[in-house]
Amino acid sequence: MSKTIEDKWLYTISPKRKLIDLNFQEIWRYKDLLLLFVKRDVVTLYKQTVLGPLWYFIQPLFTSVIFTVIFNNLANIPTGDGVPSFLFNLAGITSWNYFKECLVGTSDTFKKNQGIFGKVYFPRVIMPLSTVVSNLLKFGIQLFVFIGFYLFYVFMRDVTVTPNSMMFLFPVLILTMGLLGLGLGMIISSMTTKYRDLNFLVQFGVQLLMYGSGVMYTVAYFKEKLPEIAWLVEWNPMTIIIEAFRYMALGENAGTIDLSKIVYVVIVSVVTFLIGLAIFNKTEKSFIDTI
Repeated sequence: MSKTIEDKWLYTISPKRKLIDLNFQEIWRYKDLLLLFVKRDVVTLYKQTVLGPLWYFIQPLFTSVIFTVIFNNLANIPTGDGVPSFLFNLAGITSWNYFKECLVGTSDTFKKNQGIFGKVYFPRVIMPLSTVVSNLLKFGIQLFVFIGFYLFYVFMRDVTVTPNSMMFLFPVLILTMGLLGLGLGMIISSMTTKYRDLNFLVQFGVQLLMYGSGVMYTVAYFKEKLPEIAWLVEWNPMTIIIEAFRYMALGENAGTIDLSKIVYVVIVSVVTFLIGLAIFNKTEKSFIDTI
């Protein structure tokens, strides 16, 4: 009789990663690399510029001034009783900028980093994560600018705008903005490996999306003027976030907050992030052949 001998293999090679797998252990091992990329993003952004980091302050301030002149002074769009139009616009722009920078910064991850991706291994998700973290630093700087003008209006102009008890939800808004921008950015980045036209569409689409996100008007005003399509703005996740931030910082005259809509935004952001992560993980295995 022939005897069956079972071979015992020393190593078994098999795919470790699942479709949706954010390996926190592996990312933690590469935390120094993550911090290095964050430092690179912050330092090199305005390198060899005259004003340097001052652009962090200039961009939201000039945009707020232009919005105040055009939309509030010329177009007479109301900002709520007792709410300064400049402060109203600065709150909206500060919130919008973080989402926009996360989305735009991560939307060309594969194209922008194809050189280093083809040479050395590290968790590819480190790249878009570093963009979100570095933009969080910029958001913090712009938030301090908003707080500075907020205090100026309260103490020097005697404006009655006060934060309320819902401010404890502000970290949730920041997290949802980051997840939403990261998720959408990873989806677009994965698609741009085959369809380069999306790079141009992102720049154009983000500008259009801003006008549909309640940055320079309240949802109540939009519903009054265009009730037929108001639902498009009302259920836009960024509109809900911006309205909630204004409500928290400037009071109920500047915005609205609905806990059910906050839950809706959290769900949309998490689902978008998971879908983006799944597509990103799938694309990273073969993108080098198509980019």
